[in-house]
Amino acid sequence: MPATILIAEDDPRQAEIIRRYLQAAGWSPVVVADGRAAITAVRQRAPDLLVLDVQMPEIDGRDVCRVLRVDHDLPILMLTARTSADDRVLGFDLGADDYLTKPYDPRELVARVRALLRRATPRPAAGDGLRVGALTVDPAGHTVHRDRTEVPCTRGEFALLAALAAEPGRVFTRRQLADRISGLDRNATDRGIDMHVVNLRRKLEDDPRRPAYLLTVHGVGYKLVDGSSG
Repeated sequence: MPATILIAEDDPRQAEIIRRYLQAAGWSPVVVADGRAAITAVRQRAPDLLVLDVQMPEIDGRDVCRVLRVDHDLPILMLTARTSADDRVLGFDLGADDYLTKPYDPRELVARVRALLRRATPRPAAGDGLRVGALTVDPAGHTVHRDRTEVPCTRGEFALLAALAAEPGRVFTRRQLADRISGLDRNATDRGIDMHVVNLRRKLEDDPRRPAYLLTVHGVGYKLVDGSSG
């Protein structure tokens, strides 16, 4: 499932810009316009991350952070128009995980959200694997199995499959997948992603022409599912 990102921002224009960029990155954004609503949404919806504006009505962002840190450990990215070091230090002291000063490039916000989510995701211990239906991808052992049969993969194929298996059901664009495996594979291009998918289907699927695991979402990209709907 895609990560749920709660956006607490009282400026409708800024909130919509953030929402669009986060949605384009493959996550599920939810918007609230004041601090009280942010606290309620965290308690009711249990989002994976909170993008929190400091200056908000009802309860400001610092107090929201203070309240939530009593019994929630979700990553919090604070947004502020204040630039002093004292303001940033106070935000961190209250429990913020990262700080972004306005005005900012929305692409940097997306990169910071991605980094916070990555740090918040537990890494599998040695011997553990990412399981999606009959498939097991073991990042520690760098192996792939379907049921009990090992499936040989190239470095690039493994990197691609591991990225998909880490978030089963999430639809990734080719660009997102290329970003995930860049540095691990010289074919980290849109065409290279397509080639890896073709090769992986030959190795994983009963019928590569009718895949049950590695699915195409037309006009968007690819996702890995448990094979039950294939």
